Amino acid sequence: MTAVSGQRPIGEVPAVAEYTVEQDLRALFGQSLAVFASFAGREHVVETANPAFFAAIGVERARSGLPLAELAPELVDQGVTAVLDQVYRTGEPYTGRDVAIVLGSGAYAREAVFDFTYEPRRDGAGIVTGIWMIGVETTQVRHAQRLMTEQRALVEQIARQAPLAEVLDGMARCIEDLAPEQVLVSVLLADRDGRHLRHGAAPSLPDFYNQAIDGIATGEGVGSCGTAAHRREPVIVTDIGTDPFWDDFRELAGQAGLAACWSTPILARDGSLLGTFAMYHRSPRVPQDGDLALARVFADTASLAIERHHIEQAKAAAEAQAEAARDELTKALRAENKLRAEAEQRAQAAAELTARMRAAAEAQAAAPHPDLCQLGGPDGCSAPAELKVADSWGDAAWGCTSHVEEAILNVRSVFIASEELGGLAAYVKR
Repeated sequence: MTAVSGQRPIGEVPAVAEYTVEQDLRALFGQSLAVFASFAGREHVVETANPAFFAAIGVERARSGLPLAELAPELVDQGVTAVLDQVYRTGEPYTGRDVAIVLGSGAYAREAVFDFTYEPRRDGAGIVTGIWMIGVETTQVRHAQRLMTEQRALVEQIARQAPLAEVLDGMARCIEDLAPEQVLVSVLLADRDGRHLRHGAAPSLPDFYNQAIDGIATGEGVGSCGTAAHRREPVIVTDIGTDPFWDDFRELAGQAGLAACWSTPILARDGSLLGTFAMYHRSPRVPQDGDLALARVFADTASLAIERHHIEQAKAAAEAQAEAARDELTKALRAENKLRAEAEQRAQAAAELTARMRAAAEAQAAAPHPDLCQLGGPDGCSAPAELKVADSWGDAAWGCTSHVEEAILNVRSVFIASEELGGLAAYVKR
């Protein structure tokens, strides 16, 4: 159920899951009904009126026999009764187009736009005795085209993968521009664990306010948004000044000039929490059906944008991981090639040293202890022969310290033989 919190309840609201797109579109763009009323005398006493007229001024004021100024006093200062006075006085009909009128007062006030026609009523002698009023509310019609245009632009932004911050900021500004009365929109994004809400977009809220609520926890009684996120259902606070949900944030809201907050959770297709969509007001306000429908429509749009953003993030992360894996594989292959090359070099060196040792062994038959190193390769080595090395096949050779170490490292089973000049002992103590 939609949670309503504040001074005055707005009645039972169908469960969120029961709303359909068609219902929301009807609430936003439903065909406007013609309003009719018959006024009598200079006081413009309401003699009769159709249900649409009483629905427009408020069903709680649906009664006849009272002057219009008494039945709907807010119309006096807006010039409505002045126009009626003019028609009654002159007997000339009057037509008004796109007339903006605020109906109701306080938290229940709403702005509506009408096309009006006032026709004088005359008796048999032609004397004006009253006025017929016929009007058509064009509020929904005027907003429909603008809303659909803005909605299409947002969807196109999402389709071309515009940055999430850009989409959400544009959406917030769109709603603030479309709303008949001043509204300040905020979008908070849920952390992956759904326990905290982060700043997403709020172009008209003060920076200090956005910074203060960035990272608030989700939970029962944590303002409108924290509670809506926790309950996974809309939470309507009509008066921040008295609502217990705002006990911890009332002073902050007062500093920001906020008096009402209606919050709708933004949910993914699987029901997981993506964030919250909030509409703030400068004075206590009770939402109309169109307000709630507008919130649901744009919460769905925000859901589309946020889910698309998460998909792109996951895709980018997967691509980064794949790129990192490719880099690691490339490094491993390079290392393997380097080791293979080094191994081949060592094998070649070992083969060459083995050949030298065999040649030296053959030479030792004539000279058991040569003066110069026998392990120096084709160009020879001018260093004195200090150590004797041998292998398991019985080949032996004399060499300098450097070439002996090379033979030990590169030729299997090569060891230092214990011979004259100290052999192994001389090598260890060198």
